Amino acid sequence: MNTYMPYTRKTILLLLFLCCSYSLFASTTRIDGLGVQDQSNTNLNAIDSLKKQLSSVEDDSLKASLYSQIAAQYLKYDSTVNKRERHTYQNEAISNTLSAIHHYSKYDDSVGLRNSFDVLAKVYHTQHKYIQAKWFIIQSNSISRILNDNPNIIASLLEMASIKADIKDYKLAVHDLNEALSISSKNHMPKQEADVQLHYALFYNVTKNTEKAAAAMKRYAAINDSIKRDNEARTLAKLKTSDSLQQVKKKVYMSSSDKKSFSTAMILSSSL
Repeated sequence: MNTYMPYTRKTILLLLFLCCSYSLFASTTRIDGLGVQDQSNTNLNAIDSLKKQLSSVEDDSLKASLYSQIAAQYLKYDSTVNKRERHTYQNEAISNTLSAIHHYSKYDDSVGLRNSFDVLAKVYHTQHKYIQAKWFIIQSNSISRILNDNPNIIASLLEMASIKADIKDYKLAVHDLNEALSISSKNHMPKQEADVQLHYALFYNVTKNTEKAAAAMKRYAAINDSIKRDNEARTLAKLKTSDSLQQVKKKVYMSSSDKKSFSTAMILSSSL
């Protein structure tokens, strides 16, 4: 089991202190919401609107959400072509997420903190800063375990496995994948189980084990086919249920109409 640092307020404050030097560096490359020419890659108008809302809000809980939304906009950096611009967006995502963490910690918002840790792990992983990425995804994993949130436990295990594979810590990467598979299978979570098989395939491709990679991809495809069939069966069952209800309603209506016609006929005949 992975060791982790509890996400107490003291820990968060320490985290912010440790990241302070990075934030200062990031601020030197910070961009204003309207200062980038290529608006096709990032919704800068949305960022500008969110920043205006942020400046007028006093509630810390609302500020946390706004900082997270701003970070999410900057996370669209993957669609940018310019490397320098992409790096600037990454710095913005980190800076705004750290600000969100500061506010989430005030209210012990576990989900907000967990989601923020996921964002930081993603960006640091992209930047090949594996120590930071690993630390943040472990924090995310620990919160998900406390919340007994199996889907996010699995998601964080898969991210951890990917990070460990990148630093060639293959033994521990497989351990994380195996645990993710165990949780998804035990709790009958086919979608997550398919994700695990896809990550097995990616892992075995990295480690040049083509036979196991192909087997994992075959299992991935089989699980997805099963999910598709189950969805189609449920949709068909709903349609049949809907048709049955319509038939019942029609019979009730016809029966009611017949009774009204019969009553009308009886009234007319008695008047003759």
